[in-house]
Amino acid sequence: MRIGSGAGFAGDRIEPAIALVEQGNLDYLILEGLAERTIALAQKHKKTNQTHGYNIYLEERIRVLLPVLLKKNVRLITNMGAANPVSAANKIMEIAKEMGLPCKVAAVTGDDVVDKVNGEYEVWETGKRLKEYEPIISANAYLGIEALLPALETDANIIVTGRVADPSLVLAPIVHHYKWDLEHYDLMGQGTLIGHLLECAGQITGGYFADPGRKDVEGLDHLGFPYAIIEPNGTATITKLANTGGVVNLQTVKEQLLYEIHDPTHYFTPDCIADFSTAQLKEIGKDKVLVYGATGKRKPDSLKVSVGYHAGFLGEGEISYAGSSAFQRGELAQQILEKRLLPNYPELKSDLIGVSSLHHGQFAGFQPYEVRVRVAALCETEDEASRIGHEVESLYTNGPAGGGGARKRVEEVIGIVSTFIKREEITVKTQVLE
Repeated sequence: MRIGSGAGFAGDRIEPAIALVEQGNLDYLILEGLAERTIALAQKHKKTNQTHGYNIYLEERIRVLLPVLLKKNVRLITNMGAANPVSAANKIMEIAKEMGLPCKVAAVTGDDVVDKVNGEYEVWETGKRLKEYEPIISANAYLGIEALLPALETDANIIVTGRVADPSLVLAPIVHHYKWDLEHYDLMGQGTLIGHLLECAGQITGGYFADPGRKDVEGLDHLGFPYAIIEPNGTATITKLANTGGVVNLQTVKEQLLYEIHDPTHYFTPDCIADFSTAQLKEIGKDKVLVYGATGKRKPDSLKVSVGYHAGFLGEGEISYAGSSAFQRGELAQQILEKRLLPNYPELKSDLIGVSSLHHGQFAGFQPYEVRVRVAALCETEDEASRIGHEVESLYTNGPAGGGGARKRVEEVIGIVSTFIKREEITVKTQVLE
């Protein structure tokens, strides 16, 4: 069977997905579009309108993909339902009817557990209680393949979900296609590895990998996305379309294998605890890497829950200086802003972008021709946050000389913490529309 990765994040390109469906001889296309903050923001949008809360690019993607998906008989699985899979399914059906195309859509729900967690739940990252992070905006459990398998049994053309663990989006169709035993944990571990390798799309074909002069990659302007050719025993070949940019080799696969992995021997998912340390990789041709040998242990008793909460308001301001004394004027601007703001904003962050903003230290002897000053602080109220940008804007006439391109912004900050919930507290439902 063949599974293609058509998106690695909410705002990914659409052209590589179209190419995969048209030319990849796929069985399934996966669109992965959720991150921790993404779903919290989606839940916030849903509160303002009960028909909203799914990925804002869903309609655009479905309009261009649906005709070719149906023509090539490729099934689509996506978590772009975000906070509202049912509304997403309704929107897909609306588009299908408008285009005069027959379509069957399955919406998977059950990940939203905001009414099931309470203030006494322990926060994994800090050990504190969840009540210390109120007001809570969202709480979504990471569902696994058991939530997707009933939807796959419906033969729906498109399966749209909320929060599902990224590798599970790929593992579920493999299990469905080859009828794997869910308690064969070595197979679950190998399938999880395949899902993990595909989940970030263009990263494994050289996108996030590229570093000019050290790791050169050709054709990034038309980067191809990956697909996997999977055998019944779980052995998989990671590759891409021949006429696309990018590269698949041992380096790109190894980098993605370790991406966001804390302990390769114990990668916790809803489907198993995968062990990637046993995996074997072999380059078998141009843009082809054979992957096999990952193993696993029994699945955890609890599911991780991503909790979004209101963390305050970010106030920030920026202004640029250019010329032979740009660095000195930028430093002076920093000093002025710190003297005026630090007494009321003790956690103020002040940077010279291009000099010290990322690594928080200045390179000796580095004198840039242009710098951009940025100050920011997390505040309790919008009014407090707005003062940050106002102070930066006032530098136009209050010195130093030659400031330009001032920008100010205030936005609500959504914080993310994690907790755990017992599997038996989750109720998954599949709603079919056709």
